[in-house]
Amino acid sequence: MTNRPEEIPPEWEKLDLAGLSGTLMVVGPPDAGKSTLARYLFKRLCETSSGVAYLDGDPGQSTLGPPGTMTLALAETGDDSFPPKGPIWRGFVGSVSPAGHMLPVLTCAARLVGAAKQAGVQAVIYDTSGLVEPTKGGIYLKLAKIDLLRPTVLFAIKRNQELNSLVLPLRRSRRMQVVELSPPPAARRRDPSVRRAHRAAQFAHYFKNGAQLRVSWPQYAVFPAPRFDLHRLVALEDVDGFSIGLGIVTQIDRIHRQVMLHTPVASMNGVDAIRLGNVAVDPETFEDRPLSSRG
Repeated sequence: MTNRPEEIPPEWEKLDLAGLSGTLMVVGPPDAGKSTLARYLFKRLCETSSGVAYLDGDPGQSTLGPPGTMTLALAETGDDSFPPKGPIWRGFVGSVSPAGHMLPVLTCAARLVGAAKQAGVQAVIYDTSGLVEPTKGGIYLKLAKIDLLRPTVLFAIKRNQELNSLVLPLRRSRRMQVVELSPPPAARRRDPSVRRAHRAAQFAHYFKNGAQLRVSWPQYAVFPAPRFDLHRLVALEDVDGFSIGLGIVTQIDRIHRQVMLHTPVASMNGVDAIRLGNVAVDPETFEDRPLSSRG
């Protein structure tokens, strides 16, 4: 997928991206054009640089992976197509919203950026979530990401005044370059029902080739504990903590300590741990609902 010319404001086309490297973080309120900008930056950098990666950091409105995850994808040399065709790494947040799950978001972001650096990537475009409301901790989450990842450039899409408490102090800091931009003309607020439908479509696409996989959970580390619930979303992780694939719990045998998962993962080969999410997904409609910490 590529950005259409009519989506790109003239001020974006004037951006000087020559020599940019490190983590390039894109922030803004919901439906302000963050993903459009992130993909535009990705395409521009791929044209002039080698070693470019895209980090899809929105676990609710994800584009590179199923909801509940964050995905890092590397571009192949000389290829600016989207989605990127190179290697991918995926981290499991376990929720479709950063609210209440900020530590997993920070952990995933740090580990994915670390994976990019180990792979020799020169520039990572980090498309963040739209959580910016101070009352929900959005600004604190963005500041924590900045402190943790030390981006070289912060691209801030300002629709109204939502980002003032983040951008104003950063203007006075020498830690990074701050670039403030306007939303693209096509940016429109989406109704919550549209967002829910997008997640259901993403889940349906991910699980369309899934099958039933029986798992004896005592053979694996289960984080945070083996409290399985019907339809709970879980991740099957490798020894490095990255997600091999997701599963939906469809049956629970507590006597024999086994669960049946609906998953596209063919076997448990290479699985080191099972991580439980805090969201349930209907395996027929693929609509999600939140679970409390106790299910």
